[in-house]
Amino acid sequence: MIETVLPVRGMKCQKCVAKVHAALAPLAGVGTVEVDLGACCARILHDPQDVAGPALVAAIEGAGFRVAEPPEEGSPLPAPPFVPGGEAVRITLQLGGMSCANCARTIERGVSLLAGVQSVSVNFATEKLVAACDPARLGAEALIARIADLGYPARLPAGQGEDGRLKFAIQGMHCASCAATIEKKLRSLPGMGTATVNFAEETASVVFDPQRLDRQEIFSAVEDAGYVPLARRGSAEEEREARNQRRWLILSALLTLPILPLMVLVPWGEATVYPIALLATIVQFSAGLTFYRGAWTSLKNGSANMDVLVALGISAAYGYSLAALLGLFGLSGAVFFETSAMLITFIRFGKWLEARAKGRASQALKALLQLRPDRARLLLDGREQEVPVGRVRVGDRVVILAGEKIPVDGVVLEGESAVDEAMVTGEAVPLDKSPGDAVTGATINQTGRLVVKATRIGEETVLAQIVRMVEDAQGDKAPIQRLADAVSNRFVPAVVSISLLTFLVWFLLLEAPFVFAFKMAIAVLVIACPCALGLATPTAIMVGSAVGLSAGILFKRASVLENIARLQILLLDKTGTLTTGEFSVSDLIPVPGGDPRELLRLAAALESTSNHPLARGVVARARREGIALPAVGGAREVAGHGLFAEIEGGTFLAGNQRLMEREGVDVAPLSAEASALGAVGKSLIYLARNGVLLGVLGLFDTLKDNAGETVRRLRALGLKTVMITGDRREAAHAVADLLGIDAVEAEVLPGSKQDVVRRYQVQGLVVGMVGDGINDAPALAQADIGIAIGSGTDVAKETGDIVLVKGEILDVERGIRLGRRTLAKIRQNLFWAFFYNIVGIPIAAGVLYPAFGIVLKPEFAGLAMAFSSVSVVTNSLLLKRYAAKLPGGNQS
Repeated sequence: MIETVLPVRGMKCQKCVAKVHAALAPLAGVGTVEVDLGACCARILHDPQDVAGPALVAAIEGAGFRVAEPPEEGSPLPAPPFVPGGEAVRITLQLGGMSCANCARTIERGVSLLAGVQSVSVNFATEKLVAACDPARLGAEALIARIADLGYPARLPAGQGEDGRLKFAIQGMHCASCAATIEKKLRSLPGMGTATVNFAEETASVVFDPQRLDRQEIFSAVEDAGYVPLARRGSAEEEREARNQRRWLILSALLTLPILPLMVLVPWGEATVYPIALLATIVQFSAGLTFYRGAWTSLKNGSANMDVLVALGISAAYGYSLAALLGLFGLSGAVFFETSAMLITFIRFGKWLEARAKGRASQALKALLQLRPDRARLLLDGREQEVPVGRVRVGDRVVILAGEKIPVDGVVLEGESAVDEAMVTGEAVPLDKSPGDAVTGATINQTGRLVVKATRIGEETVLAQIVRMVEDAQGDKAPIQRLADAVSNRFVPAVVSISLLTFLVWFLLLEAPFVFAFKMAIAVLVIACPCALGLATPTAIMVGSAVGLSAGILFKRASVLENIARLQILLLDKTGTLTTGEFSVSDLIPVPGGDPRELLRLAAALESTSNHPLARGVVARARREGIALPAVGGAREVAGHGLFAEIEGGTFLAGNQRLMEREGVDVAPLSAEASALGAVGKSLIYLARNGVLLGVLGLFDTLKDNAGETVRRLRALGLKTVMITGDRREAAHAVADLLGIDAVEAEVLPGSKQDVVRRYQVQGLVVGMVGDGINDAPALAQADIGIAIGSGTDVAKETGDIVLVKGEILDVERGIRLGRRTLAKIRQNLFWAFFYNIVGIPIAAGVLYPAFGIVLKPEFAGLAMAFSSVSVVTNSLLLKRYAAKLPGGNQS
């Protein structure tokens, strides 16, 4: 046996790792396979006589990945230079200054041109950029600098500090002296470079040596100084943005409101126009400046966003009015300063509403972040000491009293209590906990005192991983968004052209007055709204993922919420998914003249060497009956078949019928009994000694609660259901008949489940796979949608696209319904966004005026534009009402 290391290109997640492993492991002559995502390589221990390097390469490429060049036997290949789809690091940045989807597109295009960028995605709704980059050629600082060149602020999200830079919020400061105290404390830490505390912003920025100092120690120093560090400041920033929008709205409104009565009352006669012009000028160059800045940034980058339309509209209205007032360029006559002032005020009003609505869309995640306790009670030398939660380390013992939140993930050492885990599982009924049980951080200890040993802290806790998973899903871009992006990219130039055409038609062809034609053109500019197109998909994804979070259904990517609605066929693993996975021996049938108890004794001895669910059931039955087991030697397990071992001088086999046939054991003496057991859905274990059959054991795996109801609902959704199992065909069909499943894939070896998924995909079907996330990893990775059934402690497993935290089979159907409802909401948003622009722009251009005398003033066109974005976000928020229907399983 030799070891060959292959650099594998194209792996991006654990699903990719599972695919590569599944492609290599079944090859004849392959011993062990280790796939390293971080190093982007696969280490294969293999027999070169049976499988050579080219065959290994072919297997990897057959799974959809690349190997740089064929290897020499037994030697690793040098890592090739970075190529698209190759080894990359993921960098997430928080953005600012975007006014519409075109801004997001501008940043995407600008960043994608950097050498070393593999892929980049900007989410307008969450204002996040996610880029995959070659770490040897590009880092976060280069990305931030490039985005700054494009005219937009960018920073690492608070909480990141792996590169030795960290910015975080601080609560509790009252004056500049507080800031100086914190700075002094931070600068005293070993490994600290620079530390700056901004009292006005209530933030700290530090540069440190990550080899000598970590984020938890920095936070602990701030806590020691008497202040509260906040790992994330998303909600505070959003609140500050909303306050900023409100201030500008109030200013513009206060200056605009007097204009209307002045126009009507005209208290100073013809001179009244001058105070109107003064008020409009202040609004134009205060609250209106943001549109000019945004327009300049956009045009400088060779694109056009919403700010360009607004800037053109307000400039045209104000510029013409000022020229007419002063008699410039030969202009004279009517002025309409109120148009530009009201435009700015109405659009500011819409932006304020939009900021508030976007904040509401992410409320579920904010609420989750607030669940984390700040303090923990350590048990040190028999005494309790309250400390900041950042000081807790793995292995520490933590005391939690009744009514307190559990600060870390851990295992109960002492005490019994009921724990409310609704935060993680969505389950309202508290769970009883006793020594040996796992508990999750941020859940609530309700009744008794617990002593817990910490097993996960900080960013490794289940809560932190759930937050990261949901953030990834909300920051992802769904495929359906590409349509909106493509339209937004050409939207503004098209609107400007329509505006110019509107003016020419009215003024030149229809000979309308100049001011009338000019106002029509301005109305066209300001009614168009690319923002609605940019918000249509991400806001629905944000709310949909939050609804799933509240029900214990975690979607890892935005594309999952969209694609799950397109499922056509669902493969359901049997053991552990449809059934409990806990087997019990129901039948002991020895050959004629044999002793059932002896059969159990020998079978349990052999099965005690395995961790298979059937083996555990046999051993448990022997223990219940108090049977002493003999010594076992030379045990060997054959995947998907059974066991070999030496017991009391004989060679024993225990396994399925395939194993007996392979080893030449005649099972005919018990074929009738075995058929009868298989007909009622029981799993069989044959036992043989020295090639002679000793008997057969029948075991039954009980169905999970709601398994039948789940299958009925899945079929009602129009899905074809298929059960996939390694059990005998008769046993599999018996269970399928009980549940009403459409089809059965039986006697499937663990390594072959992926092939079954692939076979259905070849037929052109969109395939979903439901499994436990561990044994079914290759099939989950291969499926279009992999659904991993887990528990609270399994929630962060990379396998699968969806994690059902509660381990409740009915959540499969609920997740599909939620995906369908979210996709429907996305389509509604896109329809109304397109419909608004398709209908609104012609109305603003005056198509209704000849027949109905309807004219849309520019200021009211601006108000309509503002409300179009708000309506899209509000429509997405209506998805929250669907959350009440998920726990009960209503199908409406």
